[in-house]
Amino acid sequence: MRDITVFSGSAHPELAEEICAHLGTRLHPVRIERFANDVLEVQLQANCRERDVFLIQPLVPPVQEHLVELLLMLDAARGASAARTTVVIPHYAYARSDKKDAPRISIGARLVADLMVAAGASRVLAMTLHSPQVHGFFSVPVDHLHALRELAEHFRQYDLSNAVVVSPDLGNAKEAAHFARLLGTGVAMGAKQRFSDDRVVISSVIGDVAGKDVIILDDEIAKGSTVIELLDRLRELGVRSVRVACTHGLFSGGAIERLSALPEVAEIVCTNTVPPPKAGDKLTVLSIAPALAEAMRRIHDGESVSALFSTS
Repeated sequence: MRDITVFSGSAHPELAEEICAHLGTRLHPVRIERFANDVLEVQLQANCRERDVFLIQPLVPPVQEHLVELLLMLDAARGASAARTTVVIPHYAYARSDKKDAPRISIGARLVADLMVAAGASRVLAMTLHSPQVHGFFSVPVDHLHALRELAEHFRQYDLSNAVVVSPDLGNAKEAAHFARLLGTGVAMGAKQRFSDDRVVISSVIGDVAGKDVIILDDEIAKGSTVIELLDRLRELGVRSVRVACTHGLFSGGAIERLSALPEVAEIVCTNTVPPPKAGDKLTVLSIAPALAEAMRRIHDGESVSALFSTS
């Protein structure tokens, strides 16, 4: 592709390499060094002048380290006279900080969005933001993709005549309903209350799940507390089987081992928006590199992205 230059930070270079393979372009190197006082220095090691620059960097642990890398890459691209700089963030970790739900706390999603724009972002390409309002926190154009098509294509290999998609909470109900339409199944959802980062209570499940083959759909799984709580309710309601699907498979603190150990869980499916955990018997990782590459190509060529990835 002419006049396009792609760089990756250190968060997920494997995904960046796969995206560039689909684009038919080179992933250019980035030099990242740390001084004795712990300060980072970033150098983009390819010409950016008047070029369409894409910076690929999911915000994954260590999140703050990767965020500063991204900000420095943005500043370097702007200083190198890039014509346009698009931030490709397959996982925007700060998206969960999207509202003021307690006194004297910051809305991190908006603050970090402002930081990226101030550092030089002209455009943002994101995947499955935690909530719709995060899209509006950016003062530059945002293309918001989802992985529902990739997930649906995977699940269509199974007999779905007795299946139902279950969202752990009402906040994810729209995505779950769209996913259910793609699969031609029913939909149900949990009534969830979150008391802390790792303590949630699901009091009931709204919808018919008894005797069903359940597909749990969530945007991300970190510690797995929500899914395990939902599984307790589904077990009480007598479901026949359970498969778990998410876009962002963070699986921190041994979550993948805990979920895999549950006998009713037949499969856990995620995408590679973040570096996936070590493969296991129950884990399936789907690639979203083709979708991101096609979106990047369309952005570069001035074509419609929403025509491909609209969630309506």
